[in-house]
Amino acid sequence: MTDVHTTEVDPPWEGLTGADLHAACMEAARGGDRRAMAKLVDELTPLVWHVARANGLDRQLAEDVVQTVWLALFSQLAKLRDPRALAAWLITTTRREATRPYGRRTQPVPLSDEVAATLESDHPAPEEEAVRADRDRRVWRAFLRLPARCQELLRLTVLAGRAEYRAVAEAMQMPRGSVGPTRGRCLDSMRDLLAGEGGAR
Repeated sequence: MTDVHTTEVDPPWEGLTGADLHAACMEAARGGDRRAMAKLVDELTPLVWHVARANGLDRQLAEDVVQTVWLALFSQLAKLRDPRALAAWLITTTRREATRPYGRRTQPVPLSDEVAATLESDHPAPEEEAVRADRDRRVWRAFLRLPARCQELLRLTVLAGRAEYRAVAEAMQMPRGSVGPTRGRCLDSMRDLLAGEGGAR
């Protein structure tokens, strides 16, 4: 009877974002709420996926790592002391799993084909799509010319969000206070590269 009632009311994470959302979902998941588990997977799988791919795993191996990380989380929900540090835990665990001997590795993939395809498919208007596709090609060319550390920092700050700079700092092994300024310098470098291309195709 209790289960029927709770499924009819707004979930406790309704309207929350970032670490607050993660913490609310973690608490609910500890109580057996499968919606909370699904919400966590939906919100944070892109982050886990990126970390796996950035560590040199191909698509199949990355999928294995992502699955392993989520199984590890849900098998020890009660052991995580700070639900607000979930993103940091996921990044650390994914990196550890990604360095295990999963077989022959490919080189790190800066931008997966599936992500690029998804970006382009979000805007179906032909004229706008052509302009946007050209802009995206120039943006990604500039992005790929950045140092690898800048690329990883920018990806992590986009996927984890500003509220998770602590997690990004731990993943990058750098002081939390330097994440924002370093990100700014990386973006400035990227703007310079784009400016250097001018109106080039």
